[in-house]
Amino acid sequence: MSTVHAPQETHEPADLLRGLYGDGIIGLKGAFPRDWVARMREDIETLFAEAQRVPGGALPRGPQRWYVEVHPERIRGFVDIATHPWFVAVCEAVLGPDYRIVEVGFDVPFPGAADQPWHRDFAAPEATTKGRRLNSLAFNLTAVDTIPEMGPFEVAPGTQWDVFEGCAKGMFPPRELWPRYIARAVQKLPRMGDISARSALTIHRGTANRSDQSRPVLVVGVDAPDATNANHHDLQVTRRYLESLPARVREHLTCRVVDALATVVQHHTIEGLLKPAY
Repeated sequence: MSTVHAPQETHEPADLLRGLYGDGIIGLKGAFPRDWVARMREDIETLFAEAQRVPGGALPRGPQRWYVEVHPERIRGFVDIATHPWFVAVCEAVLGPDYRIVEVGFDVPFPGAADQPWHRDFAAPEATTKGRRLNSLAFNLTAVDTIPEMGPFEVAPGTQWDVFEGCAKGMFPPRELWPRYIARAVQKLPRMGDISARSALTIHRGTANRSDQSRPVLVVGVDAPDATNANHHDLQVTRRYLESLPARVREHLTCRVVDALATVVQHHTIEGLLKPAY
């Protein structure tokens, strides 16, 4: 299924860079049809059920909140994402022409998920703290129309450049800085078909899900050639699937080629996210 936008549509690099180097997050509304998103949700639900049956298959990210890393070929729309003009334009503008897709997974906050502590997804690399450059991005695609009761993603724009010392894994700013993030906080309410890109260094949190619905979100992680996030993931593709991919997707994958897919047993537990922030 092709979801490529009309050829005349362009995405100006300056606009993309302005957003990601400024607020640290940008988005495109209506990038994919709603029936495409419905299939993505079916895949997520199937994969989550499988992950729950395997020790280490689904990692907790707080009360009633889980993260699962998956194989690209188990997401039917993966090629559509990786070839979408906006996705490609963002990757090339920020990370350069040799960007690498290193992660595919999903996050699911269920009813009862609590407010997370403010955090970034990993410690800021020297490319950012000293070089003032972003060398990785996280793309998010919601599987539902997000409403405030679902515990939306909350971000503090511009904080990808914050530097703080003495915190767990370089990820969790001390509580005395929280008023800064609360004052800047913006809740995101994406709808089915929307896609966003963010620096995972921008301070953010998941908020409490007070609804009776889950809020699954697909995540695609992308690195510049000098980034090292692939070391924390195990992106696998079968040889047959790799050969079936368009060259413009295949050449941007950092993956392990296997004859048969093995369950991704995840070890990247983030202890600081396991307790709610009341």
